[in-house]
Amino acid sequence: ASIVVVLSAMGVACTADGAGSNRSGGGAAKGLTKPDQAALATPAPDSFKVAFETSKGNFTVVAHRDWAPHGVDRFYHLVQLGFFDDARFFRVLSGFMAQFGMNGDPRVSAAWERLTIPDDPVKQSNKRGMVTFAAESAPNTRSTQLFINYGDNANLDGLGFAPIGQVVDGMAVVDSLYSGYGEGAPDGSGPSQDRIAAQGNAYLTKEFPKLDYIRTA
Repeated sequence: ASIVVVLSAMGVACTADGAGSNRSGGGAAKGLTKPDQAALATPAPDSFKVAFETSKGNFTVVAHRDWAPHGVDRFYHLVQLGFFDDARFFRVLSGFMAQFGMNGDPRVSAAWERLTIPDDPVKQSNKRGMVTFAAESAPNTRSTQLFINYGDNANLDGLGFAPIGQVVDGMAVVDSLYSGYGEGAPDGSGPSQDRIAAQGNAYLTKEFPKLDYIRTA
C-alpha cells in the first residue's frame, strides 16, 4: 500500500525501531504496541494520498493538512505504522457513514486508547466522501477511529467533526461495504466497541463474519 468513530450513536512516523520503513517486520509491530510519541509529533506532508485495499475493492483518500492538522498528522502516522491493516469496517450505517479504525489486536488498542489528539477547527463540511475522525462527546477525544460520510452530514459540522480528507477514487467500493449488522451495542445488535477493544478480530470474525475489512492501507 502507499501513503501517497465515530461519534457514538449520540454523538511514517518512523519510530526509533524503524517502523514505517518495513511495516511487516518486528519494528512495525513494536511501533504499534509501543507508540513513539516523539515520532507522532512530527508533522505530516501538506497533502498525501492513501491507497486502501479492502475486501470489496480499492479506494483512495487524499488528506489535506490545512483542513485539520492534528487529525491529518495522526492519520499519516497510523497509515505509516500499518495500524489499519486487517481492520474491520465495524459500523456501517446506510446513508450515514462507514466507520473503521479499531485495530484487530487488543494489545494495540490498549496502547493507543489514551493517545488522543487536540480538536481541530471545522474548515470543511461533512459531505459525501469526506473522511473524518470519530470522537466522544468530550473535547479532544479523537484517537484512531475515522468514518467516511455516505451523504451530506452537515449537521456534524457544528458538533466539531472536522474532515481531514476525501475519497477521490473508489467511492462505489465504500458504498458496497457490508451494512447488514446495523448499530452496535448498547443501541443495537451490531458489534460492540468494548468487545472489539477487549477481543479484537477474534470477536468480530466469530460474531460478525460478513464485515468487510481493510487488507492494507
